[in-house]
Amino acid sequence: QVQPVESGGGSVQAGGTLRLSCAISGHAYCMAWFRQAPGKERKGVATLDEDGSTDYSDSVKGRFTISKDDAKDILYLQMNNLKPEDTDMYYCAADFHGLGACPVNGVNRLRAWGQGTMVNVSS
Repeated sequence: QVQPVESGGGSVQAGGTLRLSCAISGHAYCMAWFRQAPGKERKGVATLDEDGSTDYSDSVKGRFTISKDDAKDILYLQMNNLKPEDTDMYYCAADFHGLGACPVNGVNRLRAWGQGTMVNVSS
């Protein structure tokens, strides 16, 4: 079977940590993590542009870190001090054409191709 693009999710208690991974190849001008529940719109979590600049949603600032391992072509989301409100399905996305800016509130335009990885945080 086909291996999902995103991985690293799971079930943890509040205060725990997870590290999400996303296989991404080719030059990306903008990379992002967003969360999305079935039937709901995307919620931007973190973005990383080609120059290394990052942007985070207010709810995760100071707790999550987005980064890229260029040698391995892997995008990461380090999630520390997880809270129950972080519970959701998480996806990665990217812009391979340099068509726009890379703010965390602009993730709807980005291409998402994976199955997502579920994050469950219990109290």
